[in-house]
Amino acid sequence: MDRSSWDARIRRATELSARETSTRQVLDFYEHILRFQQKICQDVSAVPGPERPANTSLREYLRGDKVLEWLPELLDVVQKHGPAKLGKEAELLRTATREAQSRFLSRYLKEEDSLDPASSFLARVLFQPYAEVLARQSKLPATTSASNCPACGSKPQLAVLIPEGDGGKRFLGCSLCFTEWEFRRVLCPSCAEVEYTKLPRYSPENPKAVRVEACDSCHAYLKSFDLTIDGLMVPEVDEIGTVALDLWAAEQEYAKIHLNLMGF
Repeated sequence: MDRSSWDARIRRATELSARETSTRQVLDFYEHILRFQQKICQDVSAVPGPERPANTSLREYLRGDKVLEWLPELLDVVQKHGPAKLGKEAELLRTATREAQSRFLSRYLKEEDSLDPASSFLARVLFQPYAEVLARQSKLPATTSASNCPACGSKPQLAVLIPEGDGGKRFLGCSLCFTEWEFRRVLCPSCAEVEYTKLPRYSPENPKAVRVEACDSCHAYLKSFDLTIDGLMVPEVDEIGTVALDLWAAEQEYAKIHLNLMGF
């Protein structure tokens, strides 16, 4: 199974929703979002855009006007299946002028950290599949020590342990374009701390394949998904379905390197 395919993501959201009652509502909504994003990916892939200049980064190449055509359908999905608060934000954006909508999307690319969770959600849903298509077309460096995505420059969302030989290699997963890149196992992606005793790990009894990887130097964390234990996981979906670990990390006063699409 290609866990990076949209069909695999949708199936995993359905599976987790059926068995995780505490996060069922979130996962059901996320499944609708994934189906919508799959349509964007198919549209972008069917009609390739102009070749990206070699000296232009992926994130710089993305523009608000390129995804604006999908905004009305996203607002429909949000108002039909999403929480009421997000629906109100969607209605405000719907009534804005086209120019204001375009400025809003462009602002996400330049000032993502300054946006409120609802605004960030709407823009990120639109840009994610488009960025993923471009990232897969990009030539990435064979090796990198960077903590940010080598394709688009975004912060990492999660870590993945991928089977190799008798063990596993650690990869980071991008919060925007889903690119995965190899990263040292004993190294904080936020502050580059390498002292093992300052990099605590918390693993719950269930699911055993998921854990919190934190740093006592900068108090940042992300969640790690061990595919050597459970190869059926789809990390970007399981990340949404393991909110209990985010709550635990917050209680320990750790801050997530980058909030997931649903805002936690």
